[in-house]
Amino acid sequence: MNSTLPAIALFTPLVGAIVVLLTGKKPNLREGVTLVTGGVLFAMVASMVGPVLDGKTLDVTLIQITPELPLALSVEPLGLIYALVASFLWIFNSIYSIGYMRKLYGTTSEGQTRYYTCFAVAIFSAIGIAFSGNLLTLFLFYEVMTFSTYPLVTHARTDAAFRSGRIYLGILVGTSTLFFLAAMVWTWLIAGTLDFTPGGILADKNVSAGHVMVLATLFFFGVGKTALMPFHMWLPNAMVAPTPVSALLHAVAVVKAGVFTVLKISIAILGLDLMQETGAGHLVAWFAAVTIILASLFAMAKDNLKARLAYSTIGQLSYIVLAAALATEASVTGGSMHIAMHAFGKITLFFCAGAIYATAHKSNVSELAGIGKRMPITMFCFLVGALSTIGLPPFGGAWSKWFMVQGTLGAPGTLDGEGIAFMVVLLVSSLLNIAYLLPIPIVAFFGKEKAPEGDEKKHHADHGEAPLLCRIPIMVTAAGCLALFIWPGMLQTLAAKALEH
Repeated sequence: MNSTLPAIALFTPLVGAIVVLLTGKKPNLREGVTLVTGGVLFAMVASMVGPVLDGKTLDVTLIQITPELPLALSVEPLGLIYALVASFLWIFNSIYSIGYMRKLYGTTSEGQTRYYTCFAVAIFSAIGIAFSGNLLTLFLFYEVMTFSTYPLVTHARTDAAFRSGRIYLGILVGTSTLFFLAAMVWTWLIAGTLDFTPGGILADKNVSAGHVMVLATLFFFGVGKTALMPFHMWLPNAMVAPTPVSALLHAVAVVKAGVFTVLKISIAILGLDLMQETGAGHLVAWFAAVTIILASLFAMAKDNLKARLAYSTIGQLSYIVLAAALATEASVTGGSMHIAMHAFGKITLFFCAGAIYATAHKSNVSELAGIGKRMPITMFCFLVGALSTIGLPPFGGAWSKWFMVQGTLGAPGTLDGEGIAFMVVLLVSSLLNIAYLLPIPIVAFFGKEKAPEGDEKKHHADHGEAPLLCRIPIMVTAAGCLALFIWPGMLQTLAAKALEH
């Protein structure tokens, strides 16, 4: 059905970005605009749930470039999952940002107006990706996201920040230009359209298995935001950014744009049936499996808390890449649900890491012994986020991992043991998740706090819990991990319906 609501939702954060820029000299007003914009956006996105659950799509054309190639929006179940996650978590990331930035820098430090403006533009691009009606529209918003988040990665304006920014742009723009764009043009030449189509636009085009495999490989590696090895180094390097930006990268926008894109391509460009018939995703599936294990091992070796969480994210993203590459109904359902499940778990972990740094000025795992006695709420929420990320009940990550494990058993190749091998990878990686995540809250609550030295003594004596504006988002997202386990119904229904679009 034709509707202007997707376009209004799309441009809401862009309007918010402009107003934030204009009110930059008044911090309270600037940050109030950010919060109001986030609330309005989420309300509009949530209002689309009913029609989509009823089987409708909400369509609008933005620009008609050619009769066959418009810039268009179309709200369908998978995109709605991503838009709901991004718009809801933007509200709490903004609240957290206010508490975090004011705790460390006050209200008038250089770059805060730029920070909130770029944040809003990044959400604008996330909504554009989520609601894209065709591959060209998705690609354009994908690139907008890359460039709008670059100033956030380089926020500190140090040599290290600019170096990380160059790696960020180099990998993301390089992969999208060399691989994604090439695959998109090739698809256009084969199919004569880039419109997302139920069953995939290549399903009835008589494309050889070899061509489908090459296309799938170009698409999957062209979406560099999935951080699939060997194109993963932008993500740990980007941890030089402030912690709320790390949360944006890992949970709200950037990496979720990547995994959403590969799921969308599997469902609506290549088509699950064609991918299964040709085995087009098997090469990518093995790259994803190796990434899952290696990223988990790297995470175990990292003492810096944000670096450990960054490598954890690389592994968790590859769960979804593996699910998309296997192209079974169960795996894609689990991958779609994991967009939300991982978002809530990982943003909780990053919020906690930032709260620890802002309050106690500690950034390494080896420094956290006994800190749970001073920051019990923060570390309890860390435990909740960790358990959800691991995939243990009663937290949301258990459901998405359950479906993905089921998907490996139904995958082509099961008879020769390949599906079993992928299942083993998922189960072993969960054990590795336990090894690098659970010791952190255990040591925090039961370890003995080290006595500080020198100038650290005064701060050590003063610090308690994180600021209230940091604690509230942490508690909300941790509660979300539980809520997604108890009430997974709407998310599961949207994930299942995504297979029909």
